[in-house]
Amino acid sequence: MTDKRHNLRRHSSNSHRFIVLTRRLSRLSFSTQNLNRLSSMNGHSSEKSITYSSTRGCPTQKSISFRSAVMRGLAHDRGLFVPDSFPTVSAEELASWRSLSYPDLATEVIAKFVKDDEVPRDVLADIVTRSCGAFRSDEVTPLVKTDGHYVLELFHGPTFAFKDVALQMLGNFFEYFLSTGSNGGRLAVLGATSGDTGSAAIYGLRGKKGVDCIILYPNGRVSEIQERQMTTVPDDNIHCVAVDGTFDDCQDIVKASFNDKDFREKVKLGAVNSINWCRVLAQTTYYFWSYLRVTDAESDVKEVNFSVPTGNFGDILAGYYSKRMGLPVGDLIVATNENDILHRFFTKGEYHRDDIQKTISPSMDICVSSNFERYLYHLAGDDATTLAAWMTAFESTGKLTIAGKKLKEAQADFKSAKADTAATLEVIKKYNAEHDYMLCPHSAVGVSAVHQLETANNATVCLATAHFAKFGDAVSMAVDPLPEIPKELSSLWSMEIRSSNCPNDAKVVQAFMERRIEERMEKPKKRNDKKNLMKNVLLVSAAVGFLAVAISTIRRR
Repeated sequence: MTDKRHNLRRHSSNSHRFIVLTRRLSRLSFSTQNLNRLSSMNGHSSEKSITYSSTRGCPTQKSISFRSAVMRGLAHDRGLFVPDSFPTVSAEELASWRSLSYPDLATEVIAKFVKDDEVPRDVLADIVTRSCGAFRSDEVTPLVKTDGHYVLELFHGPTFAFKDVALQMLGNFFEYFLSTGSNGGRLAVLGATSGDTGSAAIYGLRGKKGVDCIILYPNGRVSEIQERQMTTVPDDNIHCVAVDGTFDDCQDIVKASFNDKDFREKVKLGAVNSINWCRVLAQTTYYFWSYLRVTDAESDVKEVNFSVPTGNFGDILAGYYSKRMGLPVGDLIVATNENDILHRFFTKGEYHRDDIQKTISPSMDICVSSNFERYLYHLAGDDATTLAAWMTAFESTGKLTIAGKKLKEAQADFKSAKADTAATLEVIKKYNAEHDYMLCPHSAVGVSAVHQLETANNATVCLATAHFAKFGDAVSMAVDPLPEIPKELSSLWSMEIRSSNCPNDAKVVQAFMERRIEERMEKPKKRNDKKNLMKNVLLVSAAVGFLAVAISTIRRR
């Protein structure tokens, strides 16, 4: 019990004050590096943003802008957008970011991809700062040390899940792009969720002007609290749909809708799932943040390992891209539950689709990782022809197998481990009993992985992807009674829910979307008609009154 949740804040409380003081002083005086940067600002403003192309190589989907990649989400040839080149971060530049706040650091990282020609720097800083302002922690993603390794707490956003980091930013980017000419000011976001994406997307898009957000989730396959987080949001631009099927079925409906050109263009379709490049880019920011915080506290650490509970592969892909940018990353560990298609790939080279098993970590109950195509593209040597052939074969057979040099290359990029339900519950129980620290089932899978691979040390960060209270039924199998849950979550049971049911049919879901969007667009028109009617009634009443006064005056004469 001596460990008792040894929080990094204990180590850094004084150093954090020093960092804040340093940051304030840095606003008053500039280093030689900053002066040089200022003197070249005119040159900086002419820098071009990174462009993006589809993994499947369609000529019309090449070298497109950040704005277009974000607004389209999925490429029109069914591929995913990847950067045409990767910016680099030097050791000196990384060191200069050490004293920055999270919003300032995130702005610097994103600005490596997004220059003034796409989003003016002051607008970018505002988007990032407002997004980070939605979090309950000033550090946005605080780091905790327990059992000799670190845990990156990614659950301090409005929905208590890691996806808030990216989806708060994506919502604000959507809002900016719509207000500056994209899509004629309209966007219909269609997303599929295995639990956390849905509520995070909803909280990032609720009330956004010009946006309708339609979230599909597998009926009966998300936790009750996840469902309530989605269905209790009252904003009329939010539409939750329980689909009779699995998460993969929901994801297939999303992909089919994007591949339907007439429907896509009619409703101005946009993507909020991790297929949207903006989400991956936003998630790179906490890899940079946690690396800097670990190396603040551990002077002997030169490279940092990351263990990531993995379903759709977007979160760990952000770590892979951070490493490609120059961040000193050691091992990237793919941690899976019983739905272990990724673990089988990295150990045996077998990316073979299998039936989904229902587990206590439902956000990872996925048998096809939608973001994995981006990594396969890089594994294919950035060759769209090879990647397209791989994906065509996989889509027809459900199997993709690699061996030899390619498998060794993949194993050099990622390590992997699998934790079943028993192992997951054991980790939850152990960390609560011995370290007074609560893990959600997904986070426990990541912690189990570092113990299996014997990398549970001061150079390793396990990503805690959700607050334990979101999975109370599962966690209570290991810890009873549970600690008190946050009031933001306990209050959900007293709120009214709104949800619709649809069969596992893309055309039915599309018809539902069109009907709901049309109904919502009619509301302002009806309000305006009513307003105009009232205005006309008042004008007529005023005219009648004026005539009555005039007639009365004439009669008195």
